[in-house]
Amino acid sequence: MRFPISPAVAGVQSPPITEVKGWLAGRSFPPERPLVDLCQAVPDYAPASELTRYLAEIIHDPQVARYSPDEGLPEVREAVAAWYRRRYGAGPQPSQICLTIGASQAFWLAMTVLCQAGDEVIVPLPAYFDHPMALQTLGVVPVFVPFAEGEQEGGELAPLAARISPRTRAILLVTPSNPTGAVASPARLAQLLALARRHRLALVVDETYNAFLPGPPHQLFADPQWDDHLLHLASFGKTFALTGYRAGALVASERFLHQALKVQDTMAVCQPRITQQAVRYGCERLDGWVTVNAEAMRRRHDLFRGEFLAPGNPFALAASGAFFAWVRHPWPLLTGRQAARRLADQANLICLPGEAFGPGLENYLRLAFGNVRETEIPMALERFREFAVDSTLGSVRSA
Repeated sequence: MRFPISPAVAGVQSPPITEVKGWLAGRSFPPERPLVDLCQAVPDYAPASELTRYLAEIIHDPQVARYSPDEGLPEVREAVAAWYRRRYGAGPQPSQICLTIGASQAFWLAMTVLCQAGDEVIVPLPAYFDHPMALQTLGVVPVFVPFAEGEQEGGELAPLAARISPRTRAILLVTPSNPTGAVASPARLAQLLALARRHRLALVVDETYNAFLPGPPHQLFADPQWDDHLLHLASFGKTFALTGYRAGALVASERFLHQALKVQDTMAVCQPRITQQAVRYGCERLDGWVTVNAEAMRRRHDLFRGEFLAPGNPFALAASGAFFAWVRHPWPLLTGRQAARRLADQANLICLPGEAFGPGLENYLRLAFGNVRETEIPMALERFREFAVDSTLGSVRSA
């Protein structure tokens, strides 16, 4: 290569899902021992059939192939605002919503407006890997709050507050957590928003999996001044099984979105119209469908947890919920990447290494059970019990 690469980008980890799936290149899997994919968190079910029929009807309309306003079509943002009001009991106005190319682009918009190179964002561990990757690409420093297994949710804010510095611009929280599945309580979120206010920071809340919770996740939108310090990231791709459509949103004050649209126009111009119409249809007509799938996912989680905790499993369950289980592997001499590779090679099972989610997490693995059907879960979990561990050598042999 004859031209230089940005050192900031060169120092960012490679996408871990791409890496892990690359381990499978050239392999085939026998019917009696198929691949179990616990790697990527996507719904295993198709979008609602009525939604796909609707999209097939409108695809021939020439307007669907054209740009929309940068922030999205007014009628779509109205539908999204109404969805928020039903989901949370309160929510943003349409003018406080910018439709984005997935929640990842919403995060990029937020960070680009908030930060410049050398600024800091507080990131509790384990962290969704795309977030530190994006921050480092921008030259922003992720300031990690270490993970303490077994710590009660809603514990002291002191470890987080102690990391606030003059360079801090935001506190980031993902709930339900990717990778642990843990859900921040309404009280915890209220405390974090109050902390952000005291220090004139943004609280950035990524709720990609909020539709899979049994009730309202919090009451932050009921605060009349919520938009002074809250930035909210949404993913309708998970909600309506439209992950490839890239259906996200950034929710913020009109003042903030005025600045974000400068970046939007240079980055993507707008969310594709076909995606916007899918989001509108889902928000207006699919509440019941979403509820049925959320209940099925909760049953899947309960079954997964019960099977995982059955006797004979050398892996320890550190946390679980929503789409994920966060587990401690039993090989003290192996990194998470080596443990994940061993499972791929010997158990035909793929998952993500803990170190993909931040430093000091080499003892962990992320399992995404959202794309494994209920009938497949016992077989998937049997793969973990197939190993007996020599904890001294960190070796493994087939049981």
